[in-house]
Amino acid sequence: MAEVPQWHLRGDWFDVCKCNIPCPCYFAQTPTFGDCDGTLVWHVNDGRYGDVVLDGLNVMALGAFEGNIWSGETKAAMGIFFDERADESQREALQTIFGGKAGGWPGGFADLIGDLRGIEFAPIEFEVAEDLTSWSARIPGRVEARAEALVGPTSLPGTLVQVHNPAGAEVGPGTIATQGVAVMDQAEGFEFRWERTGQSSKHMTFDWSGPDPA
Repeated sequence: MAEVPQWHLRGDWFDVCKCNIPCPCYFAQTPTFGDCDGTLVWHVNDGRYGDVVLDGLNVMALGAFEGNIWSGETKAAMGIFFDERADESQREALQTIFGGKAGGWPGGFADLIGDLRGIEFAPIEFEVAEDLTSWSARIPGRVEARAEALVGPTSLPGTLVQVHNPAGAEVGPGTIATQGVAVMDQAEGFEFRWERTGQSSKHMTFDWSGPDPA
């Protein structure tokens, strides 16, 4: 990886998926219905790939798999949208990192993808509440993913429902997952299509660096 510069990304990640709450996948178990499909979203709060600044850019993926993705018994089919606001150098950096070619955690995560259905550049809108009570992302006319933090009859006001050190965190080890419920999960692209509400969503932060393995 001599040609890959030092890089660092820090930001917010969330998904909305087919599974019941809570999604078994982030406990490293088989999905609720034996298979899972959903939308994954990354927002870079601050990032550098060598001298290339990546602050504020977004990445979104549609994916599906059958079985336990963490056990080695299956791989995912996935299509990836990159932020169309990125210039040429930023696009190259994002594709190198998220394609797994720059090492770090994304290098290992890329090994879970068996069928890359393509990439597109699109206008990705992202929003997360400061108090983590909601998060959302959309590509107008293509994808809309919105979730609210899970609450219930015994959850304390102002206190989030969270899992520390989840066993199957898509962003890597040692994170904290905030459990949510999807209020909109609609997608069309890369031969995927679904529309539903009320299923699982979770938010995590990520902090990656490379090219050395994370």
